[in-house]
Amino acid sequence: MTSIVQRWIIAEAGSVHDGSFGNACKLVELAAKCGANVIKFQTHVADAETLASAPAPAYFKSESRIDYRASTTFATAQWRELGAVARENGLKFISSPFAIEAVEILEDAGVDAFKIASGEVTNLPLLERIAATRRAVILSSGMSDWAELDRAVETLRPCGDLVVMQCTSAYPCPVEKAGVNVITELAARYGLPTGLSDHTQGVAAAVAAITLGASCVEKHVTFSRAMYGSDAQFGFEPPDFARYCAEVRDAWHLLANPVNKADLAAFSEMKRVFEKSIVTAGPIKQGEALTRERLAFKKPGTGIRADRLAEVVGRRANRDLPADHVLSEKDFQ
Repeated sequence: MTSIVQRWIIAEAGSVHDGSFGNACKLVELAAKCGANVIKFQTHVADAETLASAPAPAYFKSESRIDYRASTTFATAQWRELGAVARENGLKFISSPFAIEAVEILEDAGVDAFKIASGEVTNLPLLERIAATRRAVILSSGMSDWAELDRAVETLRPCGDLVVMQCTSAYPCPVEKAGVNVITELAARYGLPTGLSDHTQGVAAAVAAITLGASCVEKHVTFSRAMYGSDAQFGFEPPDFARYCAEVRDAWHLLANPVNKADLAAFSEMKRVFEKSIVTAGPIKQGEALTRERLAFKKPGTGIRADRLAEVVGRRANRDLPADHVLSEKDFQ
């Protein structure tokens, strides 16, 4: 089966909209304008996914995690509308559900694929429900060891279209910790398409991943890094995200267009201009031998090339030759 996940540049909008449906729609438009072909959100049902007493990450200093998730959720009808906005902008629409209730919302919204967040890899009941939808699934491997990932992959195989993403759950991720080598390990271990959830602050990790076979890359996007929330300070603002999309797409384009090194036809004129011909270092009389000391190598490459020197040395001139004369076969006896 051929995966629908082919050359996907996923704009991870997450909860950067901060609960504003208008902002969410603008993030879709921003992603499309910058060159992404997939928009990804996070679908939270706060009381279904977390206890009120659950500890919050450091970036939630002024409110509880459950309050923040509750304030950044949308109604089911709004998720349907958000999917429609994505399609109107030419984007695939995907999201990460964090509870089975969220899967039901996204099923209703008609997502093109589910994204499994790193923290949900061991949530087998959630994975089983997602597998039952038979929709495409992108599985993040961020916080999982091989045994956990093996179970997740086997649970999700019934979906039929499964991609496994290398991910380092560090925000931001140092380049040396991106672990793009794992992409080849994932492909060999599971025989599945692979990708990179990229938390670095550049494009190099994504380009490296593509050369190793990644069929998709994901990058956080934001209006501004000054925005509040869990992802904004690590996201790419529009100019950087547009450059990211362009360079990632160039990397895929390069790999899809191999060059035949033996075909030098395109360089024929340049070779004549830049290569060196064998020329006379000074005047040579008719009948004199062409010794190495009496020859030089100068542009253009329109005569006998410098790499044929051994064929020329020792031959005799069949006529008087001036200095800086470009030698040809008609000059020899």
